[in-house]
Amino acid sequence: MTGRWVLAGTALAIVVGVTAANPFGDEQAPPQPIADTGPVRLIAFDSCDAALTELRRAALPHVTAYGFGGAPYMTAEADARVSAADSAGKAATPPMQAPQEHSSTNTHEQGVDEPDLVKTDGQRIVSITDGKLRVIDVKSKKVTGTLDFPAQATQLLMHGDRALVVSSGGYIYDRPGIAKPVPPDGQQFFDGTQLMLVDLAGPPRIMGTLKTEGVYVDARQTDGTARVVIRSTPRIPFIYPDGTIDELGAIRKNREILGSAPIDTWLPRYELELEGKKSSGTLVDCAKVSHPVIHTATSMLTVLSFDLPRELGTGQPVSIVADGDTVYGSGKNLYVADDHRLARQIMPQRPNIVPTPAVTAIHQFDTSKPGPPVHVASGEVKGTLLNQYALSEHDGHLRVATTTGNEFTCCWRADQPQSSQQALTQSSVTVLARQGNTLAETGRVDGLGKGERIRGVRFAGDIGYVVTFRQTDPLYTLDLKDPKQPKTVGELKITGYSAYLHPIGGGKLIGIGQEATDQGRATGTQVSLFDVSNLAAPRRLAQHHLPNSNSEAEFDPHAFLYWPANGMLVIPIMSFDRASTSGPVSGSLVLRVRDGAFTEVGTLQQRASGFDNGARRAIVIGDQLWTVSSIGASANAMDGLAEQAWIPFS
Repeated sequence: MTGRWVLAGTALAIVVGVTAANPFGDEQAPPQPIADTGPVRLIAFDSCDAALTELRRAALPHVTAYGFGGAPYMTAEADARVSAADSAGKAATPPMQAPQEHSSTNTHEQGVDEPDLVKTDGQRIVSITDGKLRVIDVKSKKVTGTLDFPAQATQLLMHGDRALVVSSGGYIYDRPGIAKPVPPDGQQFFDGTQLMLVDLAGPPRIMGTLKTEGVYVDARQTDGTARVVIRSTPRIPFIYPDGTIDELGAIRKNREILGSAPIDTWLPRYELELEGKKSSGTLVDCAKVSHPVIHTATSMLTVLSFDLPRELGTGQPVSIVADGDTVYGSGKNLYVADDHRLARQIMPQRPNIVPTPAVTAIHQFDTSKPGPPVHVASGEVKGTLLNQYALSEHDGHLRVATTTGNEFTCCWRADQPQSSQQALTQSSVTVLARQGNTLAETGRVDGLGKGERIRGVRFAGDIGYVVTFRQTDPLYTLDLKDPKQPKTVGELKITGYSAYLHPIGGGKLIGIGQEATDQGRATGTQVSLFDVSNLAAPRRLAQHHLPNSNSEAEFDPHAFLYWPANGMLVIPIMSFDRASTSGPVSGSLVLRVRDGAFTEVGTLQQRASGFDNGARRAIVIGDQLWTVSSIGASANAMDGLAEQAWIPFS
């Protein structure tokens, strides 16, 4: 019996046995494996004509009756317009005072800022929620200005009196060419990104707006330079099967459409508005685009660079023909990794697709100097990443934690028991070093969590911590001093798991995750304190468990706050009381870490907050603990948590 295949990750090129005579393959044909990518290295196109020829060639095997199988056409509301809100009635911007000691966004690497929904410089708090930017003066505890943005604007970076607001929404272009099945308005919606540079010196105002085609992936900021990564897809007006054309006819027609697509189809476009003046065009020149030896030509990565003290500009783009979904910045380098998760989707019955181990491609850009980044090397490792914390640069080496096995390969059989697939999984840490333009493996440790997958990972200097989980939580400690011979040193098995790991010095490690039964069923948020001073014998010193709850900090480390000066730990919590009829309750859990134990200080709940609008971030400024939600901000005393101010947002 033919089973159904579920796509869960791919190599860079997929071969499905498509021919002009039978574009859907032949069930009697021999199995076609996913093509092996070989070493990843980039090649510059000789000319725009050469680029067009290569892109058409590489994309052809991936054309289906529905485009590339994940075409960017979608229905969505019209292009959101950025407008400044009327600041009448808002408090006048007070003169800036000397900044107080304050916390900052919890980031992967010290000195490398990451976009988030709240920023502070100790004098003001700048937040963006529900498409509205608000500036709070810390001293007067008043909102001193607001700006309205598209609803998708949820992140910002800040440097001095400038903020860069990121909106990942829509960008509408006229759709040329084929008459059917073009939407009635004759337009096609492509995922787009808007970047707005805001002046915060007085009442906030928009200085410039850059709209680009492509999905926002992530961004990093070092000093005043922000690097923004965009992933775009070609604008090819594919047709789709309908009452006038079947799948066979559609795939033939789509191949013809691809064959006549111009080079501009692959190049993302932009629109720049500065002080009311607009300009537009192609973001990157085709002669400046590089590509791996093997690629699908269905996606392009572009890294934009902005000097925030200056005007916005088009970002000095650097583009490569590749996918990317994970961004990590070390300060000196920016890494963009692609474990091909975009291809994870339900596939039609394809008995001639053979499962193959997944790989993650990694591209390294040198960001140590001002100006655009320089691509210096690429490489790949087996397996898939959890998130950016699975990547870490140290002493010229990149450590990469991945999970391999049937659960993370291209395809698995839905009629095959999941347990039999999980039994094939294991995790590894691979050490890479730059050799010419290649990220080459220098060492690897395998066999972590057989039958499990990575749930948490953190590197600290030449030490690594990896948490795997299926029913229990092995915390592995790794010795990475020798990049040629990384090794597992210790292992601690406990129930539940830690999804976020935070070293606090003194041989201590905090873990945020879920407690679980012996059978692996999650029972609620747990905060763990580990003693890892002896790598060979890690142990848990303390645990704080909140049954029937979860925390945003489990999957977004920006929601985690630890203040070393007094050992204060704050995370947002959503609790579910099955006996209550009032629904979930949101709050901010405050713990004190002292003498190898947790002390619960309390749980802060903002006025009028509900389960869906509770505080999402906590900030320390001076002797106050601030919490920020979509409905307001609270200032509480660090000692005792007494409320000192409530600033509603409406």
